[in-house]
Amino acid sequence: MVTQITRGIKISVLTSFEGTYIKNYQLNFAFSYQITIENHSKDSVQLMTRFWEIFDALNEKDTVMGEGVVGQKPVLRPGETYTYKSGCLLTSPFGAMKGYFNMINFTSTRNFKVIVPSFKLSAPFASN
Repeated sequence: MVTQITRGIKISVLTSFEGTYIKNYQLNFAFSYQITIENHSKDSVQLMTRFWEIFDALNEKDTVMGEGVVGQKPVLRPGETYTYKSGCLLTSPFGAMKGYFNMINFTSTRNFKVIVPSFKLSAPFASN
């Protein structure tokens, strides 16, 4: 598990290899990741948007931007936690992701970025 705290918001990431998948006649490697967001600040916050950079071992890079996560824009009061699970496909058995969440602080009404630390995606059968 990797973790990082930005402005009182703790992000923890767990990953899992889910298997192979054929898409458009090409072998893909499916990975899931579970993100836990913990509000250790004194203010209520809301996750508004996400930004991801997804890399695979073949030097392909994909960028994903969008509103919320898994169709939601969770609000976290101080001490609250939100967990969601999502996934991605890679064209190789190794890769990594990193990114950030844009959040709003309800007390100051200011937007801020919460960093999602870089995490590895690795199929166990391909590891030495």
